Amino acid sequence: MNLTTRFAPSPTGPLHLGHAYSALLAYDMAKAAGGQFLLRIEDIDQSRARPEWEAQIYDDLHWLGLEWPEPVMRQSGRMAVYQQALAQIKAKGLLYRCTCNRRDIEAAIAAPQEGAPAAYGPDGVIYPGTCRKLDRPDKDAALRLDTGEASLYLGALELSFIETGPVHTGQQTITPHELIHSVGDIVLARRDMGTSYHLSVVLDDAAQGITDVIRGEDLFEATKIHVLLQTLLDLPTPTYHHHALIRDDAGKRLAKRDDARAIAKYRADGATPADIRKMIGL
Repeated sequence: MNLTTRFAPSPTGPLHLGHAYSALLAYDMAKAAGGQFLLRIEDIDQSRARPEWEAQIYDDLHWLGLEWPEPVMRQSGRMAVYQQALAQIKAKGLLYRCTCNRRDIEAAIAAPQEGAPAAYGPDGVIYPGTCRKLDRPDKDAALRLDTGEASLYLGALELSFIETGPVHTGQQTITPHELIHSVGDIVLARRDMGTSYHLSVVLDDAAQGITDVIRGEDLFEATKIHVLLQTLLDLPTPTYHHHALIRDDAGKRLAKRDDARAIAKYRADGATPADIRKMIGL
């Protein structure tokens, strides 16, 4: 199978230097291997997605010299696929409804009887399981994956993935203990979306035939979730490459609110694509 990479931005703000690094690295790796580079628009958050930002994504990437096949996959057109996957997981008895909001979770974590500091996972504070054994009839509730039950369902099956990034190179094994205590019961369908980043990215990578996922090291821990979902849904596990993040002068990772680092701003100031590559170390 030819190496296939992708870049999957959300149209919720301007692309910055960190996006340029990830997109160019994925593009360069695909071209060097004689493979292909794909673009995907992750627009499941329709409350924040804007057509003008999507247009800016295409413009910035073309300016950087990137090309990709058309049409571009857009998550907003794949809700039926996500719902079908949720039904598969539900049929295995691994989903439950959760009506907790952030304040509820913080209150449960802070309860005196807990007696231990809050543990953090890929999605922040690990959910304490408040709704796990309750029958919540609320149709607007979020859907969570019961990670403990999922581990029991998989039995002795070993979960692992190959990492080629600079920090965690080699085969990475994922234990049931890690899933339960370091990941927790993550949300697979948000009440305002009907899906989640974790569920949609796994299904989209499989649908596009992505062989190598190139993304920032901040998502390394989330890969445990993705491999678990790939296994539950009988999907292939790509090779992962988690690269270093581009940071500002204070060492803080860039965010979309950092307009001063936006690609469009550098373009307007007269920078060239070669200048951008030099700035990010490519």
